[in-house]
Amino acid sequence: MIKTDILIIGAGPTGLFTVFEAGLLKLKCHLIDALPQPGGQCSEIYPKKPIYDIPAFPEVLAGDLVNNLMEQIKAFEPGFTLGERAQTIDKLDDGTFIVTTNKGTKHHAPVVAIAGGLGSFEPRKPPIANIVNFEDKGVEYIIRDPELYRNKKVVIAGGGDSALDWSIFLADVASEVTLVHRRNEFRGALDSVDRVKELKDIGKINLITPAEIDQVNGNEKLESVLIRKNNEASEEILLEVDHFIPLFGLSPKLGPIADWGLEIEKNAIKVNNSLDYQTNIPGIYAIGDVNTYPGKLKLILCGFHEATLMCQSAYQRIFPDKKYVMKYTTVGGVTGFDGTKKEAPKAVVKAIN
Repeated sequence: MIKTDILIIGAGPTGLFTVFEAGLLKLKCHLIDALPQPGGQCSEIYPKKPIYDIPAFPEVLAGDLVNNLMEQIKAFEPGFTLGERAQTIDKLDDGTFIVTTNKGTKHHAPVVAIAGGLGSFEPRKPPIANIVNFEDKGVEYIIRDPELYRNKKVVIAGGGDSALDWSIFLADVASEVTLVHRRNEFRGALDSVDRVKELKDIGKINLITPAEIDQVNGNEKLESVLIRKNNEASEEILLEVDHFIPLFGLSPKLGPIADWGLEIEKNAIKVNNSLDYQTNIPGIYAIGDVNTYPGKLKLILCGFHEATLMCQSAYQRIFPDKKYVMKYTTVGGVTGFDGTKKEAPKAVVKAIN
């Protein structure tokens, strides 16, 4: 049984920052995440994409943001249960909770903070009959390691930002990149569309529109795809490939959390935003993209704010007889559980003779 002060479900940016805010209050945290590494979507889906709305960072790669957060919370020594999904929750007579994962790992805490982002994700798969036979054998729905495609022939399907951005990125990695979209128009950023056209003109991207992938072929692994052009002749192109990456987006699902008795509205958890982001079950909070309330904005910086207020409420729940006096980190510094101390240098006082 893993015991902690705050059990955080979801190790994305909001969940990670919660560790820091809780640490300032001397509260220990443990995080559960179904992914094999911390970072949530920032690590799993777009680690190489820049984020522009993080305060004090004119631009920061999603993966670097996660690395910085991990460095920031290191002194507070959080625990992690990774590669496991929070499956069930039981409330004990004393008001504390036991959360059990799909692999049977039990966690005990007086406070549970759900920071699961948009929930668990399932890729939207194209309607190709035998595509499941080639999953992880040449067909990938998420790009985790761009080096996998080094000097390989890659076909990307899709018309949004992900398809455009990865086509541009892999143009300098793969030996051949082909972008297939069922329309001539794209739904991504205009500068990305212009960049794809520039790369097409210089022969670094093969652009085939309007068209769709009709078949995937191979023996032990993917060897070719059949592209059908959406024209009067329904022209067919058989293309030898090493990898086919359909980027049609991801469908978010709350998963088992939806069965925990929480008040749900449009696949999100309703919270009391006027106070502390607590759910309809006292002791269970929801912060970040997973929650909803009037005026909700699904931004990382909003999740940071919600985490900060939630931790204040959690402290009062855990220590109802104690009064916490907030001190600015510029005054009190940051004292980690590992014994480290960060504080501003003290001014030198000299006597005036």
